[in-house]
Amino acid sequence: MLPGRLGLETARIPHTDRHGLLWLGYGNLYVKDGTLRFLAAKSYLLDAGDYAIPYQMLSCILLGPGTTASHDVLRLCARHGCAMVAVGQDGVRMYTAQPHGPDASELARRQAMYWADRRGHRVRVIREMYAMRFGDMPSQSDVNTLRGIEGMRVRKMYQEMARRYGVEWHGRRYDRANPDATDPPNQAINHAATAVEAAASVAVAATATIPQLGFVHEDSSNSFCLDIADLYRQELTVAIAFEAVCTSRIRQDQPLERIVRRLAGERFRRDGVIPGMIDRIKEILRESPFARNDEE
Repeated sequence: MLPGRLGLETARIPHTDRHGLLWLGYGNLYVKDGTLRFLAAKSYLLDAGDYAIPYQMLSCILLGPGTTASHDVLRLCARHGCAMVAVGQDGVRMYTAQPHGPDASELARRQAMYWADRRGHRVRVIREMYAMRFGDMPSQSDVNTLRGIEGMRVRKMYQEMARRYGVEWHGRRYDRANPDATDPPNQAINHAATAVEAAASVAVAATATIPQLGFVHEDSSNSFCLDIADLYRQELTVAIAFEAVCTSRIRQDQPLERIVRRLAGERFRRDGVIPGMIDRIKEILRESPFARNDEE
């Protein structure tokens, strides 16, 4: 492409008109004649070949294991607002992200405004997240009361899921100093929670929302990611963990963590977990008529 020809070198397509995420693995991402290309080895993701990548039509490229990217790739993607995220296989880990997201700050501004309104919008968001998790909207508005209700429901959920999968369950235990010191079900939950949090981190990076501004979680630098991961605690985290425990009885030669990561990756890929998380972030942070009045 000739520099500046028809303005295409600097043309940008709005993120609302782009096609979301592209997963790449086992190959070399490079630039040739102004075009982003991926030289791929044969894998479960792609057949071997040299592919042109429509970076201007993408919001985010996810680089899995076995990938390399040149400096020109970083420059080109940054210039056109295409984010790049380095992830574990199928998104079960999130290592780093290029700090480029959508070309609008709307979601981040709403997040900050809702988060700061501790008695109004923040409580509304928390109640809606609990409704997403448990199927009904709690009537209470006190945050500490809501957290207490959550704790009771989560304990009951663990018991029900353990019965469903035939897993012996003695309660949730977690030693941060030694996470592998617990029984296999608790170890599996720890590993599955790490994978789901990684997927949530990718979704937060893709939406350019603020990881530190959580609504339920507060102390972690990844608080909003933990909020989003919690929306999937039953259907994803615990289900993967308990299935892994059952699988480990058959595959005793494989480490439990490896089984969890493979099951998590399969679920992420099959069920479109990260795009689903992105949709939920947009739903949680949708425009509120009360927020519009506040701005006016």
